[in-house]
Amino acid sequence: MATWLPVFLLVLQVTTAFSEDPRLEFSTDTPINNVAKDPQTGRVYLGAVNAIYQLNSSLHLEARAETGPKKDARGCTPPVSTCQDLKDTNNTNKLLLVHSANGSLIVCGSLYRGICSLLNLTNVKEQIYYSDSKGERTYATSTEEHVSVVGVMATLEIDDKPFSVFLVGKGYGSMDSSKLISTRIVQNYRDWVVFESIIEASTVQAVPFVPKYLHDFRFAFKNDNFVYFLFSRTLGGTDNKNFTFVSRLCENDNHYYSYTELQLSCGLKNRYNKVQAAYLTEPGKELAQAITESGEYGNVREWDKVLFVVASSEEGTTESALCMYPLKNINQKLLAIVTACYTDNGKIDDRLVVESPYTSSKDDPCVKHSKDIVNQYKCGADFLPSPLASRQEFALKANPVFIRQNLLTAVAVAVENDHTVAFLGHNAGEVIKVHLSSHPEAYNPGPGYKTSGYVNKNLFFDKTQAHLYITTEKKITKVPVQACHLKSDCQSCVAQRDPYCGWCVLEGRCTRRSECSRAEEKNGWLWSPNQQCVKIVSFHPPNLSCLKSQQVEINVRSLPILRDSDRILCTFGSYQSNARMVDGRISCRLPEQHLIPPTPAHQDFVAVPVHIFVNGSVRFASSEYKFYNCAAAVRKAENTPCTSCVSSAWGCQWNIAAHTCTDLSDAETGASIIKHRQVLNRESNDCPRFENPDPVLIPVGYKTRISFEGINLDPYKVSSVCTLLKAALTLPLICLFQFSFDKAHETNVLFHVRDKHTGKKIDSSLSVTLYNCSLGREDCSLCKNADPKYQCVWCTQSSSCVYDQLCASKEPKECPDPQITDITPRFGPLEGGIAVTIKGSNLGIQKDDIKNITVAGVPCKHLRERYSVSTSVVCEIGSAKLYKTGEVEIEVGRGKKGISTKTVRFTYRDPVAQSVSPNQGPKAGGTVLTISGIYLHTASKEDLQVMVDNVPCRVESFGEQITCKLSEYRGETVPSAHLPVTIQYGKHTTTTIKTAFQFSSNPSVSDHQPRSSFICGGRQIMVVGSGFDLVQKATIKVVASAGEWSGQAVLEEGSKHKNDTVIMFLSPAVNESQFFRTYVQLDDLQTELTPFEYHPDPTFDRLNKTVITENSMIIVTGRGFSKAMTAKEAQAFVGDAPCNVNTLQDEKLFLDPPSTAPSARSKRQRRDTGSDPLDLVIKFGNGEWLVGSVRYERKYSLPLPIIIPAVVVPMLLIIAISVVCYRRKSQQAEREYEKVKHQLENLEESVRDRCKKEFTDLMIEMEDHSNDISEGRIPFLDYKTYTDRVFFLPSKDGANDVMITGKLDIPESRRATVTQALSQFSNLLNSKTFLINFIRTLEGRPDFNARAKVYFASLLTVALHGKLEYYTDIMRTLLLGLMEDYVHSKNPKLLLRRSETVVERMLSNWMSICLYQFLKDTAGEPLYKLFRAIKHQIEKGPVDAQLKKAKYTLNDTGLLGDDVEYIVLTLQVLVQGEGPDITPVKVLNCDTISQVKEKIIEQVYKNLPHSQRPKVDSVTLEWRPGSTGQILSDLDVTSQKEGRWRRINTLAHYNVRDNATVVLSRVQHTQQSYDQNHDNHEERNALLEDDKVFHLVRPADELDEMKSKRGSIKDKSMTKAITEIYLTRLLSVKGTLQQFVDDFFRSVLCSGTSVPPAVKYFFDFLDEQALRHENVDEETIHIWKTNSLPLRFWVNILKNPHFIFDVHVSEVVDASLSVIAQTFMDACTKTEHKLSRDSPSNKLLYAKEISTYKRMVDEYYKGIRQMVSVSDQEMNTHLAEVSRSHTDKLNTQVALHQLYRYASKYYDGIIMSLDEDPAAQSKQLTLRLQQIAAALENKVTDL
Repeated sequence: MATWLPVFLLVLQVTTAFSEDPRLEFSTDTPINNVAKDPQTGRVYLGAVNAIYQLNSSLHLEARAETGPKKDARGCTPPVSTCQDLKDTNNTNKLLLVHSANGSLIVCGSLYRGICSLLNLTNVKEQIYYSDSKGERTYATSTEEHVSVVGVMATLEIDDKPFSVFLVGKGYGSMDSSKLISTRIVQNYRDWVVFESIIEASTVQAVPFVPKYLHDFRFAFKNDNFVYFLFSRTLGGTDNKNFTFVSRLCENDNHYYSYTELQLSCGLKNRYNKVQAAYLTEPGKELAQAITESGEYGNVREWDKVLFVVASSEEGTTESALCMYPLKNINQKLLAIVTACYTDNGKIDDRLVVESPYTSSKDDPCVKHSKDIVNQYKCGADFLPSPLASRQEFALKANPVFIRQNLLTAVAVAVENDHTVAFLGHNAGEVIKVHLSSHPEAYNPGPGYKTSGYVNKNLFFDKTQAHLYITTEKKITKVPVQACHLKSDCQSCVAQRDPYCGWCVLEGRCTRRSECSRAEEKNGWLWSPNQQCVKIVSFHPPNLSCLKSQQVEINVRSLPILRDSDRILCTFGSYQSNARMVDGRISCRLPEQHLIPPTPAHQDFVAVPVHIFVNGSVRFASSEYKFYNCAAAVRKAENTPCTSCVSSAWGCQWNIAAHTCTDLSDAETGASIIKHRQVLNRESNDCPRFENPDPVLIPVGYKTRISFEGINLDPYKVSSVCTLLKAALTLPLICLFQFSFDKAHETNVLFHVRDKHTGKKIDSSLSVTLYNCSLGREDCSLCKNADPKYQCVWCTQSSSCVYDQLCASKEPKECPDPQITDITPRFGPLEGGIAVTIKGSNLGIQKDDIKNITVAGVPCKHLRERYSVSTSVVCEIGSAKLYKTGEVEIEVGRGKKGISTKTVRFTYRDPVAQSVSPNQGPKAGGTVLTISGIYLHTASKEDLQVMVDNVPCRVESFGEQITCKLSEYRGETVPSAHLPVTIQYGKHTTTTIKTAFQFSSNPSVSDHQPRSSFICGGRQIMVVGSGFDLVQKATIKVVASAGEWSGQAVLEEGSKHKNDTVIMFLSPAVNESQFFRTYVQLDDLQTELTPFEYHPDPTFDRLNKTVITENSMIIVTGRGFSKAMTAKEAQAFVGDAPCNVNTLQDEKLFLDPPSTAPSARSKRQRRDTGSDPLDLVIKFGNGEWLVGSVRYERKYSLPLPIIIPAVVVPMLLIIAISVVCYRRKSQQAEREYEKVKHQLENLEESVRDRCKKEFTDLMIEMEDHSNDISEGRIPFLDYKTYTDRVFFLPSKDGANDVMITGKLDIPESRRATVTQALSQFSNLLNSKTFLINFIRTLEGRPDFNARAKVYFASLLTVALHGKLEYYTDIMRTLLLGLMEDYVHSKNPKLLLRRSETVVERMLSNWMSICLYQFLKDTAGEPLYKLFRAIKHQIEKGPVDAQLKKAKYTLNDTGLLGDDVEYIVLTLQVLVQGEGPDITPVKVLNCDTISQVKEKIIEQVYKNLPHSQRPKVDSVTLEWRPGSTGQILSDLDVTSQKEGRWRRINTLAHYNVRDNATVVLSRVQHTQQSYDQNHDNHEERNALLEDDKVFHLVRPADELDEMKSKRGSIKDKSMTKAITEIYLTRLLSVKGTLQQFVDDFFRSVLCSGTSVPPAVKYFFDFLDEQALRHENVDEETIHIWKTNSLPLRFWVNILKNPHFIFDVHVSEVVDASLSVIAQTFMDACTKTEHKLSRDSPSNKLLYAKEISTYKRMVDEYYKGIRQMVSVSDQEMNTHLAEVSRSHTDKLNTQVALHQLYRYASKYYDGIIMSLDEDPAAQSKQLTLRLQQIAAALENKVTDL
């Protein structure tokens, strides 16, 4: 097993942010309010709601202090014990300051009027100072959540001594102190107490100006003996607009005389007016120079401080900006304000620039003194005006250096290599980096900077400024300030533009400058923002023929300085050559011809990659070198081979004769060679060629000749030219007829010329255009409108548009009459005013051709701008008086008219809207309205306009119904009135539905679960909120890369289920794991789901186990399972059969195999595959992963033909033998029958009556029992009482044991010494070496008996309760030794059977501790119900008070063996002194008076636990049958006497009737009552002096002799036989209680999530140890587990319910509990019990159920074995939580004192054992024990 380690209370989540540098993060349970860092240690302190966390610099939890919730009341002045209406209130942290000088943390919360406390910096759980009784002067912060608070440490001189103080700036809350600024001391001095405000006369306060000055403090800092506060506030007028101010006062100002405010303006007209966060630091060299050059702030040096402020706009947008204010300029402005107010009445250049805030006086506060006064009183004085503030005109202005479209919320600034980087957090959960320079630029910050949720103002660096801490609502993250190392090449390194990064050239990596060894050398480190890498600029020669090879010189830009020791290597593809430096260039050898790769097709060169390496492996420059191939140059233009050759970029020449392109050669000349140099002037071209074809335009279907021009044809013979020309004239004509022109009006055709003899192409640039007149000119008007260059005419013969040479007839001068084929729309309103479109042919050639239009006889105004030649005319219809239908008529040109046919007609009619659905929708819009009515399909969609009141509704569909989508409602009242819906048709017609639609409040989203998904998507997301019934369309949208550095991709999924409060979605699948923002789109309302994260898809390992059965567990391993999936959501399939996902961990899946064998290999392959392996598929959402193949082994089954003979043949043999035996036995049975018959007849009569009565009782009980049990509140004992009773109640002193009472008899004079010595003894017990020796020494002593071992182990449990992890380690070590003894020298099955050793009792106690919470949460309720049911069932019948036997019981020895007659009575109980209320109580008339009292107390005080109820002896019972009362008691002078026996009085004895009234009263402890009781006791003693007492039945062995003599032998045997009949009552009670017993067993023996971790942990420990020993079988392991848990814990609790509940267990109840406990023990054993007639009744009682219970135990043990292991770390976490929660309640000091008594008793043996142990000697354990003995026993030792 792994070493057991202590673990933290909260888990620190460490994830890797795709880098070597881990991203560390820590999550809290509640929102984080403030963060503070200790500059000396680097520790981080989180002030959260209800807790303070202490983290180390790596965000590992060191300590946590709980600060709430606590009882408080609004307006309550602490201490709260005096207040009313207290309720649990959360404690919001308002202020967190590190006070390093005295090692304390100042913590101020919202509870108790804003009281503060001092915590230890090294352990925040330790409180140094806290007091809630010092009054209002110590209330430092605010109780209200919205009030902001800032603070800063400072030093103040008082009586010429420096004192540490802290200044607090806070807004005003209604219950707060009115001081906006206060100075608070952190020690007691004079009359001041800690946290008191020591500056009384503060003029900086809110009252009575609350409505005027609303402050929001954001930042406080100290610099050069001044303290500054940064805040926004209103100006005190009616306008509530905020303005940003910085205020300053002297650190040592005892009266705030120096307090001065300066307004800061950010942006044009102070657009960014509300400060959000700020940061103060040096600007760095480059930024300081840029600020200086801007000329706004004078000369700013790099060591000057600059205040960086992020501020937001309140002008209706979420825009925000970063502004910079040099602190030097702030101070100059503040000084100018003070000077103006002291010396010139507040004026500068005759302008009033100063005012006095926080005063009601309207007088000018400023004065006029001499100039020297400013220097004399730098911090003001009482006679000088204060406080002061600048007017708006004198604000310090700054231009924003960076603007963001959302809300910037945090800023931190760092300087790297003289360059300044700002880290800006915003409300969308991201931190961006901005390089601050003369041109500020944002750049990608890298991984880790995108979080979920709002980034708050707590953004800061670690001690080295190498990491940044980012704080969001419930998480703080530590990320590196740079991620240079993630970039593997120079281009990606510089592409970041990150000032932190640069390319370390000679090391080949992206680094910070400080990490590059040769960064200081020229070009050794190339800074990222310069965007420059080492680059090959040129080669010499620049290129080379692929047929050649030579040296090449490489010119490299930004080449670093190379030393002689640096080795340079060039590679060209796979070829390598050593390089050398030549005049600043690198010279390399090019590869030989055969090493050059072949030239690719369609290229005339091959580009070979070139790399330059330095020192073997570092590549610092790359490019490519081109090897050209002249022979391939002609590929670029095959129709002009010569021109392509000589005009290529390479040195090529063309050989006309050979028709080849070769490398340029001076050796080849002549007329047939055309050199490359001859075409340097591109206008000259000596290549033979053909060009200039004529004509260029050729109509389709018309044959024509083409001529073209030949140039430079001299090299060819004339005959060849003629041949060529001849070919040129015929060939193209043939080609022209092969084109089709159906789809295009024009087509370009290229053709070429070949040499007829060789077939080689001669350069030719021949291109003509073919066109078709008929395409697009279907009628005469269109034809006439064609461009004249085409010579198209309208041919009447063919009724088509053709080339003029192709038409035999002349073109007509005018076109045919117009034809109308359609009109849209076909319906219009009577008022007209809509546009109609008339379509047809020959509708004119130009606009002016349209002369007149009528529609249904009504004139229609031609809309000229919408005219289309010949095909379309648009006009606006006029109005008609009546509904009418008619044709459309149009007049074109000179009187030509066209009239539509009867199928194309237009109708005038008016639409009428009647209803709208839905009638309600959200304010945000997006609701699609459906409008129904009559004739709505009038006009066209373009003419339609729909309005809901004044809200537009965009028309989406138009027909018999109209649908439109609503825009946003901007009215102020929501829900709105029922608004009209108006539809406008064209210009003049409207139809309205009144009170048709109402705008309601927008739907709201309150939560969503779960909050993550894998990138494969498909996870079911439940969005919870309200108002969803108004939503018509709900979608979930994921927007990728919402930052500035990449484009946005939107992925969308619709909802799967929706009601008013819940919408279900499936998460969309995304492409990669990056930053995504997730939105819910509810119609037009978009709401972001935060947090919602996408995680990379999980990965799966190869499946190890390939064979499964129906009882095996399938384990799938991998990574990332639990990031976005749960076991309930995940699906798994073996073949086509689903299997249950039992447990899902991050790296493991535990699957239950299918209950039935799969029938197909996979879900998709639905056919039997026989013995083929089955696919094991895991499905998470949309993602499916085939993780392996498995084989499913079926249980072996015999075929039916074998089964039948195997069963039938033996059955026939058995039947034959049985027949023979039966005949023989039947004769003997007949003889016996006559003998028995006589006996049965004697018994029959008496048994019949008794059985009938018992059966009747049983049925009544079974029917009424569930109605009679009153569960009430379960009275669980608290943890201390529980452990006291379990550990020490069985001890010899019982409840008076010193461990329970907690009283030690130690003289006051020695108490401090003893306490210190016991603390040392506790430390000694925490030494494992000492404790093991201690225990073994004691166990080796013969007088250290079993009782002492049990008691010692319990003492040890309490003493070590604060370190249960250590206790567990000791227990395990001792158990391992005990196992070795039993396995090798004893019977292993006896291990843990009894508590014969200390460790066995330690195990019992360990189980008791670990299962306490399980008892309270799970098993306690069914156990309590079982106890109550037994008690109730027993008390329903007679119980003999003397014999402790009952009519109804489970224990045969406790069964009342007589038929007692009784009647159920209802008493009306009045409790004296507790009001007139009467309580009815059911009792039996055979009950003793004490039994009656018990039942009355039980009923009257049922809501109190037993310990708080009055005792039976402390109350008296008085019966009032009439006007007088009678005291009832168990024995008095009226008690009946039978010989020497006296019967205890019952209600029947007193003749108490049903519904009698009795009074219960407390015994008064007065002298009179004492004397009376004394007399009663004397009377009672006198009565009992000579008599024996009985209640219901006299003991059997004490029967009167006379009765014995009178009875015959037959009577006696009959009596005995009849007594056995009562055993049937056991079955009656068992049947009644069976359900309660089963429920308890099930709660204890239920495996799965409810199993306590300690049980799983210890059972695994036993399993592991069993594997180490060969002679330990499964049965032994079963026995070990039974001995360690059921027998050691559960049986103890079952038999003693008062160990866990505050109840009283009577002897008769205990007897029945013992039977159930014995049944539980039997169920846990492997031994099969042989039952017979002689078996005890208790075992026979549960004989039927015991097998079921045994199966439950087996399944319980098996289930635990299959559970996921509990690691040491998880177990230690659980134990540490138990220690933390309960240790302080236990009597630890008493336990240590009692343990020392054992150490003292066996002192010599312990000393001897320690002296013999080398480990003990090295730790000086003997010396330490002697020192403790000297202190505790007050005696002199060997020391």
